Amino acid sequence: MTTDVRWLDAGQQRAWRGFLDLHAKLAAKLNRDLQRTSGLSLADYDVLVHLTDVPDGRLRAFELGEGLQWDKSRVSKQVARLADRGMVAKEACPEDRRGAYVVLTDAGRAAIEAAAPAHVELVHQIVFDTLTPRQIREWAVISAAVLRRLDG
Repeated sequence: MTTDVRWLDAGQQRAWRGFLDLHAKLAAKLNRDLQRTSGLSLADYDVLVHLTDVPDGRLRAFELGEGLQWDKSRVSKQVARLADRGMVAKEACPEDRRGAYVVLTDAGRAAIEAAAPAHVELVHQIVFDTLTPRQIREWAVISAAVLRRLDG
């Protein structure tokens, strides 16, 4: 059986490798900066942001995992680390005994509110101050197109 592989051409290869490099370096830089300025990891920040995005600051653990695109084990470990630091609490789910809610605590809200200004400023400096308004619009369109394909 022969398979026709659609190899990436030179332009596609540059774009793809550039994206992979950008993703890795940006995540590493944001993680280092968050840890230095706030004591939060990027994973901590992501969990806390998802919880602040909902009005009551509580999500089912599986909903948190879906939003973060994390597996159950990773969610469980990250929530346990944040709970040990008092930033989230776990509550039983009365509708489903196997399920649990992850709830933002006052300490978690204070941590994200303290970390956000410096984090957002760094995102501006690295990303948005580097791009033109047109490039930002194009990036948003490109991201939306790929996300639509992923969401099927």
